[in-house]
Amino acid sequence: MACDEEKKESPTVFFAGEIVNPTSDHIVLYRGDVVIDSALLDESNRFSIKLDSVRPGLHHFYHYPEYQFVYLGKGDSIQLRLNTIEFDESLVFSGIGEEVNNFLIEMFLVHENEKEMVYSLYHLEPNLFISKTDSLRATKLQALESLAKETQLSECAYNIAKANINYESYISREAYPFYHKRNKGEKDIHHLPKDFYDYRKQINYKDEDLTYLRPYYNFMIYHLGNLAYMECKDNCGGDMNIASNQLHYNRHKLKLTDSLIKQAELRDNLFRHFAVNYLLKPDQEENIHAFIAEFKDRSGNNRHMDEITNLYEGIKKMQPEKELPDFIVHTTDDQKVSLKEITANKNVVFYFWSGAEQKHFRNITKRIAKLKKEHPEYTFIGLNMRTDKLRWKSIVETSGLDKDEQFWTEDFEEASHTLVVYDANKSIICKDGVIVDAFANVWSSF
Repeated sequence: MACDEEKKESPTVFFAGEIVNPTSDHIVLYRGDVVIDSALLDESNRFSIKLDSVRPGLHHFYHYPEYQFVYLGKGDSIQLRLNTIEFDESLVFSGIGEEVNNFLIEMFLVHENEKEMVYSLYHLEPNLFISKTDSLRATKLQALESLAKETQLSECAYNIAKANINYESYISREAYPFYHKRNKGEKDIHHLPKDFYDYRKQINYKDEDLTYLRPYYNFMIYHLGNLAYMECKDNCGGDMNIASNQLHYNRHKLKLTDSLIKQAELRDNLFRHFAVNYLLKPDQEENIHAFIAEFKDRSGNNRHMDEITNLYEGIKKMQPEKELPDFIVHTTDDQKVSLKEITANKNVVFYFWSGAEQKHFRNITKRIAKLKKEHPEYTFIGLNMRTDKLRWKSIVETSGLDKDEQFWTEDFEEASHTLVVYDANKSIICKDGVIVDAFANVWSSF
């Protein structure tokens, strides 16, 4: 049964709730990447959205800078409550439709808590690894069956919840050969039993209802990467330890996506992911050009084409030995200055942070303090993004950061496109206005 076949007496849907410690004044509801509706928070930090009808299935809501999924079916009336200090952990649903939503967030948190334990299993031999991870999956599926008996889950809600469990488990199976090889220090992929990939017989490559289900999408990334690696290993030769950086391996991923994935949105999103992932890795300019040519050949009508083209053009301008773009930022005393001026006669490392992402801010400021001591030859300059200017000034003041080393970017979109900021831990190393490495990382490049 497809989700859009779900039938209820009233199609009207209510989606409302309370945001404790809000980080924005509104909330936005999406289906896929399409905005369905939005609502401002009132003086009590509450919001309410009424929809005449929905296409039943997975949606997500965004409260800057966080998002989480919500299942909405015809006739549902969902209330949520969350505290942004612990966004996912505090999220609770109530009302008509609460059961599947509380189950999905519970499974999300269980998986987050299991990650470290699952990683510790990758050193095991294949059959033992299968046994232990299948046991974890079976426990979750049993919990779903119990929920289905106790409540009136629609077939659509049940199928999404089941797929959520299965594909999360299948990800670990796709990852196993590579993590096992790394953990054991083996030179080649470990021998796998014949039935190791039997679960692949259950894969649905064109389920529209799962297109934006996070485990399903992430599984496809791992799965296609695994297939590409094995195909490349069998047919291309070369050093497979650095395959992810190689043009031909990434061409395999494009080819497999083209041949296996027919559902339009999933197909476009996967092509976009593989393109961004490759373009942000260092490679020769002629290889990047060749990759883009094949990308356009296989996915020329991709709805993300403008983004990929802009990224490609931005990367070409951020190659070593090219001058920094003439990009303007603001000082704490409201003066405008260009990046070139900041780097004049200096070795500079630019790093990025946002006031809304508190955990990242704490981690990166701690890391930069350490790097300052280890690398006194560099001046470390913080570029703030996606933060109100007054709040940025307050954070700089209260955190004891050096005001002369902190700057504010006014337009997030312009900053991210011009400086190619797709990774929160990205840094740009430059000398006297000339780029040394525009795709360095504050954790791994020093």
